[in-house]
Amino acid sequence: MTNTTTTAHTNIALIKYWGKKDAQLRLPYTDSLSLTLDGYYTTTTTAFSDATHDQIYLNKQLASTKFAQRTKNYLDLVRQKYQVEQHFIVQTDNFVPTAAGLASSASGFAALAGSLNKLLNLDLDNTQLSRLARLGSGSAARSIFGGFVRWYHGNDDETSYAAPINNANDIPIRLLSVVFDTNTKKTTSTTGMEHAVQTSPYFVTWPQIVQQDLQQMLHALDQKDLKLVGQIAENNALAMHALNWTARPAFSYFSADTTDLLAFIRRLRQQGLLAYATIDAGPNVKIISSTDDISVVQQQISQHYPSAQTTILKPGTAIH
Repeated sequence: MTNTTTTAHTNIALIKYWGKKDAQLRLPYTDSLSLTLDGYYTTTTTAFSDATHDQIYLNKQLASTKFAQRTKNYLDLVRQKYQVEQHFIVQTDNFVPTAAGLASSASGFAALAGSLNKLLNLDLDNTQLSRLARLGSGSAARSIFGGFVRWYHGNDDETSYAAPINNANDIPIRLLSVVFDTNTKKTTSTTGMEHAVQTSPYFVTWPQIVQQDLQQMLHALDQKDLKLVGQIAENNALAMHALNWTARPAFSYFSADTTDLLAFIRRLRQQGLLAYATIDAGPNVKIISSTDDISVVQQQISQHYPSAQTTILKPGTAIH
């Protein structure tokens, strides 16, 4: 049986995307900017199936109905887009907690798109692959590439894609992933952002905030100013979560631990350590730091939160 295996890494958005102007094409309202991470990744193998339906496996077991349905919806889209009639066997191994706010869907759909590209001999370049991955999960567009990546929001399928930021690869950045909770989050990213877009009175200001933060972040990366990168990323993350706090009714992805850790990170900065927070749609936190300070930051976090799982992450590579 012919099969193809692809690995893609998760990414963390330093300039967030929150809200889609086109749900079907997963076109965001704004650009975003991310860092691909080495320690969390998805490996996906696809093959043609003789059965009359797709067979979806996650971590060596039959996938849950919810996971399988989202994957099948994507496979239907690929079949329609490329006039393919066969069904598939999809085996996904997630080396990252699934649906816990750690971007498993980004690495998952990037790996699936990459594997199907080879299996179906589509011969897509990375820009086209970024667009194909986006149709499964918006942030998957960014996981096609390694290092720092910008996703251009675009106005249609052709113009919404990610591209690497090549002048920033020698910045001595490290991230500390602090995981309090690996359970599936109660509010999915899709549900959360739809609710915030529709009901937060402050959403109208969000595109302007992102545009300003993005330009400052590109400058900080160009100047190799890691402290400024951290400041901008933390401010942008909190602005994104403020949209959820101001939605009607309000909701939050934060737990008590999340809020406590934000205060603790401020205390680490007062001690002279480089430490800034960024938080996606979940209670877990990633701390932006430097190669010099990351070990001390991890030590302090582990002492203060002995039950938290901490992992030091470096910039990750493109799909392979």
